[in-house]
Amino acid sequence: MFRIGQSKSLFGAVLLVGGISLSPFYMAMAAGGGGGGGGSAPSASAPRYDPAEEYRSGINALNADNYKAAIKHFRRVTKSARKNAQGHYFLGVSYLRSGDAKKARKPLESAVKYGDDMIVAKRDLALVYLKLGRSTDAQALLQDLTKRDKACAQSCSDKGAITQAIAAIETAMKGGAQASYGVDVKALADASTADQFYYEAVSAINRGEFETGLHHLKTAALAFGPHPDILTYQGFANRKLARFETAEGYYNRALAIAPNHLGALEYYGELKVERGDLSGARWHLAKLDAICTFGCFEAEELRGWIQNAGA
Repeated sequence: MFRIGQSKSLFGAVLLVGGISLSPFYMAMAAGGGGGGGGSAPSASAPRYDPAEEYRSGINALNADNYKAAIKHFRRVTKSARKNAQGHYFLGVSYLRSGDAKKARKPLESAVKYGDDMIVAKRDLALVYLKLGRSTDAQALLQDLTKRDKACAQSCSDKGAITQAIAAIETAMKGGAQASYGVDVKALADASTADQFYYEAVSAINRGEFETGLHHLKTAALAFGPHPDILTYQGFANRKLARFETAEGYYNRALAIAPNHLGALEYYGELKVERGDLSGARWHLAKLDAICTFGCFEAEELRGWIQNAGA
């Protein structure tokens, strides 16, 4: 069974930071991630933000129709976690809902760049292109979605979203009423609902239903943004599906946010064992041993993997 923390959910954690629940692993990162004793003067250092906390604050501001605050929070997310597609997406949506389609274009383009499977981002970007008179660019996105729809047939989890996106773009191209931008932010802002997205993903992965788990993780990522627990789950599920390069990308993103994340360190080390990189796995084990002064399950698990591989 996959392990992320002591609680089964993100909102079930003990620590609240600015009203945002953080998992035990995220708490460990916050406690050991630096702060104080740095080599540069305060005037020379840029502000540092917790991207997951800023993301949740952005979702709450967007839900309250406070677009100015939402833009501020999501801009901080995209500066701290540059490849977080969800942060770029909601920055674009915040601009759109404030009435500025021109400023929405670039963050939506970044959302599509970093999240090629974000159907809703492709839909909204196509609608923005049409609004800005860039019909050729909108047509290219429509063709991409049409191609995905054919490949999807009736079986993939994105079928409904793809169908709705194609219909919205085609309607706008014909001069019909344009669909509203974004997703149901109210559901994402609600703690219990957002928590359920995450719990469903965890449950599916623990049952070995990795594709289903990844589908639920996409929704959880919309609720929580660049959270290391979610990124580690995405890495784990992709690894179990033998998508090693994709898994590695998620592990790296988790560790960029939370360098001491025990789950990411262990599972990334196991991935390195699977790929024959024992020296890389030993580096992760050394990092775990340094963090876990009195020992921890993650270090012992990875140690076992390395020993078995060398036997």
